[in-house]
Formats: sequence, C-alpha cells, structure tokens
Amino acid sequence: MRFFSRLFLASLVFVSLLWCSHLLCSRSPQSQGDISVEAEDLPVTFDTLLHIQQLRKKTLRSFCGQTAKMTELPCNEQKASQVVSSILVNNKLQLLYCKVPATGVEGWEHQLETLEEKENITLQLPVPIHQHFGTPRMLSQYNLTSMETLLKSYTKVIFIREPFQRLISAYMHGLAGSLTFKEFVQHILHRGSSNASIEWKPLVSLCQPCLVHYDYIIMFGFLSSEVPHLMQRAGLLGDHQLPKFIDFKIHWTYDWLEEQMFSTLSRAQKKHLCHFFRFDFAAFHFPNSLLWDPTCLAGST
Repeated sequence: MRFFSRLFLASLVFVSLLWCSHLLCSRSPQSQGDISVEAEDLPVTFDTLLHIQQLRKKTLRSFCGQTAKMTELPCNEQKASQVVSSILVNNKLQLLYCKVPATGVEGWEHQLETLEEKENITLQLPVPIHQHFGTPRMLSQYNLTSMETLLKSYTKVIFIREPFQRLISAYMHGLAGSLTFKEFVQHILHRGSSNASIEWKPLVSLCQPCLVHYDYIIMFGFLSSEVPHLMQRAGLLGDHQLPKFIDFKIHWTYDWLEEQMFSTLSRAQKKHLCHFFRFDFAAFHFPNSLLWDPTCLAGST
C-alpha cells in the first residue's frame, strides 16, 4: 500500500513537471522574463552572479565566525581524510567540488566529463603544479601536504539545496524502504546526524564550508543561470554549450510536494528536523523554507 502511495506521489510530480514545462513554454517571451525575475530574482548577468556569490559567502563567513566549526585541516592524515571525504578532485580542470546527491552535482559532473574529453581546454589561471597530483578522484586519497596544496590552489565549488527538499528527494528515490514519510523522518531523527546517510546529512557536516573556502556556492533551482557564468569565469566554457538544467521546474514542483509531506509530520518532528538542519539554515539561509522558523531555532544553537 505504501509503495502505491509513493508511486502516486511520483506520478503527480511527473505530471506537475510536464504541466509546468507546458505553462512556461506557452507564455510569451516577456512573461517568461517576468517569471525569471519573480522566481527569487534569478541571476541572469555575470555581475548579478558575483553579487549573489558575495552575499552567500558573507552569510557563510558570519556563520563560521559565530560557531566553533573546523577551520583548519587536522594534523593527523587519517582524520584529515575523513573530514574531506565528500570532496572530489578534477585535476585537468583544476576543480574541487563537494559531492552531495540531489543538489545538481550529477549534471555538473556530466559536464565536467564532457569537458575533460576536449583537447583545447585552456584555463585562464593555470596552476603548474596540477600535473604532479596524479589521477585520484577523492581529495581524501591524497597525503596531507597535497590536500592542503589543492585546497589553496584549485577552484572550489559547493552545490546546495534546501534540506527538506533533500529529504523528500531521498524518500521519492526509495531510500525509505516501506516506511511512510513520517516514519522515514522519525527514523532519521532517531539515528541522528552522526549516523546520517549522505543523502540527508547536513551540508555543513559533509562539505566543511568553514574549512574549505568555496569560490562558488551554487543553489539548486538556479543552475541554468549560475553554472554557465561559473564555468565561463573559470575559463572552462569556451564554445561548449551547456544543456538546460531542469532544476527550476523541479524546485517549482516541490513547493506543492513540500506542503503535502510537511502536513503529515507532527509539531515535534518539525522542530526536531529544524534543529537537525540548524547549521545548514544558518550557513546558507535557504529562502521560503517550511522548516525555517526563528522560533523553531530559539536556543538550539
């Protein structure tokens, strides 16, 4: 019965995506422009992207300055490897990025694979030392000295997404087994953040944004407008055309789905979820989140 319930929800999401696509395509160019502006002021210019990045990084710096989060790599190599275990390395393109499922990173990786196959990729700011680091894909596979060098030298990117949407995505992808969404949430809360799966573990714990000084903070729902500017500034785009990301349509559909899922939870579960993700909300200030409530966070930090 629960399987059919989830199948029904997935079907509704799919239909909603199709309807949303039809709605956007059927509007006049002027209306589409209005939607882009109204949808949380989508960044459509390079200058706007830089301004938004400055605001996001300012919020993150404020968070790091007010908490006791790790700001330096541990001297012990094994501990350092554990800290950066979610960060991947692309030596040819001189990039580091935190791999968090359902944040848009999958589409990003596909683009990197395509670019790696090109022979004429030339970076604007070449780092001569990159050729000495071999082929490991995980930062945790390097020794401590190399970790520190790569963290200082390479362009660093983090993809972020509203925590409750990450939970819903994990549930819709069948990671809850036969549990209802309410039971799934209770299971997560019972296990705690230290035993959380990568699919819903807080971003601050996975990506260590107070330790890793990310050059770009890219938010799910804005990939089509932010990723091209990012790649252009890094000297990676060239004549290569990026495909359209559909994250904006998914983000729009989740507005409805969130309300349905949220209504099944008890008040206590909502408060505990808010506490579970409190550092993510403080570090990134996700707009229009059902979980974000100042009274919910009172005394929790």
